[in-house]
Amino acid sequence: MARMRSHISVWFLAAVCASAILTSASCGGSSSTSPSTPPAATITITNNTVSPKNVSVPRGSQVAFVNNDNRSHNMTSDPHPEHTDCPEINSVGALSAGQTKQTGNMTTNRTVCGFHDHDAPTVVTLQGSITIQ
Repeated sequence: MARMRSHISVWFLAAVCASAILTSASCGGSSSTSPSTPPAATITITNNTVSPKNVSVPRGSQVAFVNNDNRSHNMTSDPHPEHTDCPEINSVGALSAGQTKQTGNMTTNRTVCGFHDHDAPTVVTLQGSITIQ
């Protein structure tokens, strides 16, 4: 009888573990890169270059960064390495090849927010600005 309980316990534990794994996979276990708010502007990274280099958006809106390059980028606010001018940009952060992410709502007190690739801060083609109107 004790041996039967042991087998039942093992099967029960296995079923619980399998259920937990399936639940986490189907209920947000992976992060989505789909934006929930349409962006006011889109900046595309291709061939180690951002385009357009400068965009203007209404205060409170978001900007999408699309990585069409064949390598990852880490888009952050100026200045380097503090990234404190416009923290909303820092929510983009690391972008894998083919990935799209958006800034937070651009509500900073600044009117011009510079950005750059944190991993290549001196590459001018990966620098630009977001003007908040």
